[in-house]
Formats: sequence, C-alpha cells, structure tokens
Amino acid sequence: MFSNIRTSRANKELVTQLTNKLNLGAENTIARLAFSYSLAKEQYLDLTKIEDSAGKEYSTKVLFGNYTDIYVALICVHYNIQKEDKDVGRYIKMHIDDGLKLIEKDVDAKNHITGNDFLINEIEKGLDLAK
Repeated sequence: MFSNIRTSRANKELVTQLTNKLNLGAENTIARLAFSYSLAKEQYLDLTKIEDSAGKEYSTKVLFGNYTDIYVALICVHYNIQKEDKDVGRYIKMHIDDGLKLIEKDVDAKNHITGNDFLINEIEKGLDLAK
C-alpha cells in the first residue's frame, strides 16, 4: 500500500491558495475536501492522464488521519478494485488533483465566498438531489 500522496506541481500553489481563501483549517483539509468533491462528481478518471507528482506531499496519516481505510474503500468501491491494487494511490492522487481544480473553478465563479458558504452550498445541493 502507498504511504505518501503528492499533488501535481500545478496544484501545489493551489492547495495553499484555497486553504487561505476558504479558511477551513490546515492544507490537508482542502486535500480531503478535494478528494471527496471529485469522487462526488461520479467521474472515472483515466490513469493514463495522471499528472506529475512534483507538488505538495502528504503522508497518508496526515492526509486521512485515522480514516485511511475509509478513503481507500471509497476508491475501491468506485473503481471496483481491491485495496491491494497497485493503482489505489494513483486514483487517490488523481481525485485530489481533480477536486482541487473543480473547487477552484467553483470558488472563482463566486467573488466573495467563505469556506463555510462553500460547504453549505454543496451540502444543500446534495440534500436537493436526495429528495
């Protein structure tokens, strides 16, 4: 299993920018949010389009805390793979990179949005879909 995840070089600065703009805590919070946000879009990312790994590095402990197994399980269910699959870490990396770009796009579309506003808007969208 993997022990570290690195964002792309292009997303290294984006992690810091989103962390500062949304003010939701440490940089690993934005990375977790990006991962979840990307997975929630129900896209299947193509491993042949993986970006470089020259950006922000997270250990799995820092990135996922005590919940690494849950995050890995989300990837396994989404891609119908086993947790021992060599690509689990790559999929996690790709969903973090993808989610960072998606969040940036959504946040940039709204001039003055706080992290709490962003989260509440996304929760409300999810609740509307559940109706």
